[in-house]
Amino acid sequence: MQIILASGSPRRQKILKKLGYKFDVIYPNVKEVTSKKLPHKIVQELALKKAFSVAVLYPDALVIGGDTLVYCKGKILGKPKDEKDALKLLEIENNSWQTVYSGLALVCKNKNKILLGYDKTLCKARNLSNKDLKQLANKNLDKAGAYAMQDKNDRFIEYIKGSYDNVVGFPSELFKNMIKEFL
Repeated sequence: MQIILASGSPRRQKILKKLGYKFDVIYPNVKEVTSKKLPHKIVQELALKKAFSVAVLYPDALVIGGDTLVYCKGKILGKPKDEKDALKLLEIENNSWQTVYSGLALVCKNKNKILLGYDKTLCKARNLSNKDLKQLANKNLDKAGAYAMQDKNDRFIEYIKGSYDNVVGFPSELFKNMIKEFL
């Protein structure tokens, strides 16, 4: 069965390759908007939108969609709009515990099968100076929460409790359990 990753994220691609899967990459064409309010519901709905947008074009394939956000101090933090927004997110997260949620959707249209799931990981951010936060703010405009734990030069997160891959954006353990339903 053809596997398609409905994501432009190089981090998701790297993790999926590390797991030993051969797959194609198709960028989903969806607006990342939702009426959901709870973090785990948001990431699952957006992952499903991404997967389904590609699955309608490739109905025989197993399509994987993913979405990640950070939840901190009662606020949902996605990808920053610009450097100013990134600084605002980093100031909220600075020296705080936060939860990274990643949702997965696996869709095979012709088999009429959809699986949804999510994982969450607790992260503790270091207490960085305003100067350090400003330097960090222009680096990760394409990442939820405006930081990149996988980047060796990004020292924002000092501790995690849970899945490292989940923080990077692809909950590998969840995926391994979900894909068993398709293969």
